[in-house]
Amino acid sequence: MRIKEIICGQKVVFETGNYYFSPKGIDKGTLFMLSKVQAAKEDKVLDLGCGYGVVGISIAKEIGGEHIVMSDISEEALALTKANLALNGLASVRVIKSNGLKEIPDRDFTLILSNPPYHADFSVAKAFIEDGYKRLVLGGKMIMVTKRLTWYRNKFTSVFGGVKVFERDGYYVFVAEKRKVNRISQTREKQKLSKKLERKYGGKQKVSQKSG
Repeated sequence: MRIKEIICGQKVVFETGNYYFSPKGIDKGTLFMLSKVQAAKEDKVLDLGCGYGVVGISIAKEIGGEHIVMSDISEEALALTKANLALNGLASVRVIKSNGLKEIPDRDFTLILSNPPYHADFSVAKAFIEDGYKRLVLGGKMIMVTKRLTWYRNKFTSVFGGVKVFERDGYYVFVAEKRKVNRISQTREKQKLSKKLERKYGGKQKVSQKSG
């Protein structure tokens, strides 16, 4: 099965199969997410959970494939991604088999894009968001699309310190930027500081009281 589409102003073509997500046409949520992406040639982009390659290939057609990584846990999906990269004349994109971000060595992405399996439990999305934060440079962004709002908004806010949410046709696109200190890190640092101060000054206070 072959899909032809114009995405990000570029003509793209994909071979698909019945066993893959959205095999008969590009998923509306994916197109909505791509409409919120502003990629530049200097960006380093990760298509996390790439399926048959729509997101990564669409961005690569726009800015070139030299700084784009595409990953998935499925060998079959990656084989189809590689075929679609060749079909679209993109030889320089790096393709990695990875369970989430575990097998991806890079820690300098400026953009991480994902359409996670949101009909499953939240464990996959949780790992994507938490590990994705660690792999972004300061000022880097994670952009994700799902059909669920509350859990994702809360998770992005707790990890990134904030998130922008866009809605269309029942899909939600989350755009979160990595800042200097997120709320989780800030809270942990305050807790560590409080314990240090307690040990330093609390102990002395007890000693002085006893000596008096």
